[in-house]
Amino acid sequence: MRLRILTWHVHGSYLYYLTQAPHEFYLPVKPGKPEGYGGRLGGFAWGDNVHDIAAEAVATQEFDCILFQSRRNYQHDQYEILSEAQRRLPRLYLEHDPPREHPTDTKHVVDDPTMLLVHVTHFNRLMWDNNSTPTCVVEHGVLVPDTIRYSGEIDRGLVVTNGLRSRGRRLGADIFQQVRQSVPLDLVGMNAESLGGLGEIPHAQLPAFQARYRFFFHPVRYTSLGLAVCEAMMLGLPIVGLATTELVTVVENQVSGYISTDIDHLVERMQALIGDVSLARRLGQAAQEQARSRFHIQRFIHDWNQVFERAISQQRLSLI
Repeated sequence: MRLRILTWHVHGSYLYYLTQAPHEFYLPVKPGKPEGYGGRLGGFAWGDNVHDIAAEAVATQEFDCILFQSRRNYQHDQYEILSEAQRRLPRLYLEHDPPREHPTDTKHVVDDPTMLLVHVTHFNRLMWDNNSTPTCVVEHGVLVPDTIRYSGEIDRGLVVTNGLRSRGRRLGADIFQQVRQSVPLDLVGMNAESLGGLGEIPHAQLPAFQARYRFFFHPVRYTSLGLAVCEAMMLGLPIVGLATTELVTVVENQVSGYISTDIDHLVERMQALIGDVSLARRLGQAAQEQARSRFHIQRFIHDWNQVFERAISQQRLSLI
C-alpha cells in the first residue's frame, strides 16, 4: 500500500534515505525556510515521491499518517499546521538521539499508548524512559554508489561532523583537536572551517571524497550512531572511534577498526593505519562486509514499511 506521509525536514541525510521507501512524502515549507520547514533542500537527489507543500495548505490535504521527528514538531508544529482530524491520524515519532538531560532518567516527550515511538538504535531505546508509548527500533540504512571503491590513498584520517565546534564535548570537539596534534586529520561538515577544517561537502559528492582517506575517525562521546559512520563503512573505510553508545555493537576491534575509551591507544592505532595502507584495506573490507549485512537500504525500507503498517493497525485497534 502506497501511503501519503506528512513529515518535517529535520535531518537531511536520514530523510533522503527514508524517502527511498515506496511512499509519497510531503514536507511542509514556510518562507525563509525556518527550522523544520526547509522542504526539499539542496544537496540531495530527491525522488519524485518527495513533495514540498506550503505549511498553510497542510490542513486541507489528505494523509495516511503523520511522522514527527522533533520535540518542536510534536509540541508546537502539529497544533499550528494540522487540522483536528489530521491529529487523529496514525502518528509516529522518530527519535534520532539518546536523551540529553540525563542518560537514564529522562522521560520522552511522547507519552501516548496510541502512538508509535521509533528509535534508530537499540542503545537509544534502552536509555530513554519511553513512558506508556509503544516502541520499536529501525536501524540505519544507507546508499553509496557501487562505482566508488575505497583507495585509502590519502594518508590522513577523516572526520565528518556538522557544527562540531558549537556542539562541543558531546560530539568530541576537544578530542578532535587533541588527536590532530599527533595524527593528520581532516574535518568536513557545516562550519568545519571554524576548527581548521575543509568545509561542507555536498552529500552526493561525499562518498567519492571520503573513499580516498585512509580511515574514518569518530570522536563522539555521546550521540546516536552517525549515518556518516555507516556510509564510511559501506565504502570500505576502517573506523576508529570511542567505545561508547551504539558504536560498540558496530565496530569489532582489530577486525573492522578500533574502538576504545583510551584516546592514547586510539592515537597509536591511527598512526599504525597511517603507516600501513594494507592494514587499512584489510580492516576496511571487514567494515564494508559488516555494513552491507547490517545497513543495506532494502532492509531499512522493509523495516520502515512494517513500522508504518504497525502504526496504522495500532491506531485502528485503539478506535475499537
